Amino acid sequence: MKGIVCEEMESFRMRDDLPEPELTEGHAIVAIRRIGICGTDYHAFKGQQPFFQYPRILGHELSGVITAIGGNDRGLSAGDRVAIIPYLHCGKCRACRIGQTNCCAEMRVIGVHQDGGMRERISVPVSHLLNVNSLSLDEAALVEPLAIGAHAVRRGGVRPSDTVLVIGSGPIGLGVMAFAKHAGARVIAMDISRERLDFCASWAGADDRIDALAPNAKERLAVLTDGEYPALV
Repeated sequence: MKGIVCEEMESFRMRDDLPEPELTEGHAIVAIRRIGICGTDYHAFKGQQPFFQYPRILGHELSGVITAIGGNDRGLSAGDRVAIIPYLHCGKCRACRIGQTNCCAEMRVIGVHQDGGMRERISVPVSHLLNVNSLSLDEAALVEPLAIGAHAVRRGGVRPSDTVLVIGSGPIGLGVMAFAKHAGARVIAMDISRERLDFCASWAGADDRIDALAPNAKERLAVLTDGEYPALV
């Protein structure tokens, strides 16, 4: 099986001798079709990821097609397009028992703590697959990063009457903006890049934009909010 292995800092190697994943109970084999490149991948490649050991197959923003799966209660079958939830929790620690799986004491992230999706096929727990037959494979690969923005807006309790300031207009910030707009809020984007600020308006529908390097950035924020400043940041 082919795959790309980060063998050491700043060193990728294309290999064609990787072992095929085996179908085990509760898992499915997914043929990877799209891979997003995350900042985590970049930092791992540069040797700046503290939870990382080499060699490692990167890739956790993934979409693909199920090629093999056993009986399951998720309604999934071979041929389905899926997005992969890369955060594998133990299900046994206190955090997992009270439903806070993101705080799992034994958390393992696909592509960080164990080999990820930069290979032809991968074995994934069925519980961590989302049926995305209604999406394109390109769209499905964005489910994981966009979900972070959706989670932030949900936890923030964003309401239509709110003004939300999003500082930083990278992929995560854009997701926050898009979901805050979906919740009906007014969105102000702040960044040091004019190009990114322009994209905030065209893609995420940001209502106002502020150059963080401008000497009057604070004053402009005050003017835009009638001196009250944003309800959420």
